[in-house]
Amino acid sequence: MRAAFTASAVVSALALTACAPTGTTASGPATADGGDPPRARQCFSVSQVNNYTRGRPDQVFLRVGRDAVYELNAVGGCPDLDFAQQVALIPDGGMAGSRLCTDDWARVVVPGSTSPSTVCRVRISRQLTEAEVAALQPRQRP
Repeated sequence: MRAAFTASAVVSALALTACAPTGTTASGPATADGGDPPRARQCFSVSQVNNYTRGRPDQVFLRVGRDAVYELNAVGGCPDLDFAQQVALIPDGGMAGSRLCTDDWARVVVPGSTSPSTVCRVRISRQLTEAEVAALQPRQRP
C-alpha cells in the first residue's frame, strides 16, 4: 500500500511540474550566447477552450477562456478542420491530464468527411499577444 502511495505522489509531483516555468521571464538575464532569455511556459486546461479556427493548413488557433489565444502547429496539416463543427483536443503523454503548455504535443481529432475521424498531431507553439490577435485576419480569429 505504501509503494502505491509513493508512486502516486511521484506522478502527482511530475504532473504539477509539467507546466512550471522553464527559465527566466523576459525581464531576466540574457542567455550565454547573448540571445533573449527563455520564456516561461504558458498553460491552459483543455476544458477552457471555447473556440478554434484554422490559419495556414498547418496552423490552428484556439480561444482559451475569455481573452487568451494560442497558436498550434500541425505536423503535415489538419484536413477537414475547415468544415468541422467540433473537434477534440487530447494531450499526449497522459500524465499531464487535461493541461497543456507551450511546447507540449497533443492530438486534434476532427470528424472526417471520408472517414469516421481524422487525427492531427499538433504542438502548442505559443500564446499570442493582444496585438498579434488584433493583427489576425478576421476569419482566423477564434
